[in-house]
Amino acid sequence: MYIYNTMAKTTTPRKKAQAPSGTEQVKEFIQTSKHPLKKAVEEIREIILGADKRITEHIKWNAPSFCFNGDDRITFNLSKNDYILLIFHRGAKVKDNKSKDPLFKDTTGLLEWLAPDRAIIKFQSIEEIIDKKISLKKVVKLWLAATAGS
Repeated sequence: MYIYNTMAKTTTPRKKAQAPSGTEQVKEFIQTSKHPLKKAVEEIREIILGADKRITEHIKWNAPSFCFNGDDRITFNLSKNDYILLIFHRGAKVKDNKSKDPLFKDTTGLLEWLAPDRAIIKFQSIEEIIDKKISLKKVVKLWLAATAGS
C-alpha cells in the first residue's frame, strides 16, 4: 500500500504492522485466558519449552501449540474446564505410518496412545503437573526425537 503525498506529488510505501511473534501470541493468549487451570497451562508451557531450545510456539486450534523443525508436535486442548489435554501428534498433514506399534516405548506411563503416532496426556491439577514434571520433559524429548524426521 502506498501513501500519496499531495505536496510533493510522490508516493511512499506504507509500513505494514508487524504480526506478533508466536511467543507473543501465546503470552497474550494465556494472559487473557479465563481457563480455571491457567496456572497449570503456564507450568506445562515452561516444561515443554525447557525440554529443547529449538521448540517454538504459536496459537493453533485456539490454544498454544509447540513446533519442532517448523512442524506442530504438541498442542493444548483447553475445551474442558476441569482438565487439560496435551495432544502429541506429527503435524497437520497425515503422515504415512505403516507400523501398528507406538512410535516409542513410553516408560513414564504418561501417554495414552490413540494411534501409533498420536497420543494424549490429561492433567487435572497443577500439583499433578509438578509431580510429573520430569516425566513430562522426558516424554517431550522422546516425542521430538521420534517425530523429527517426519
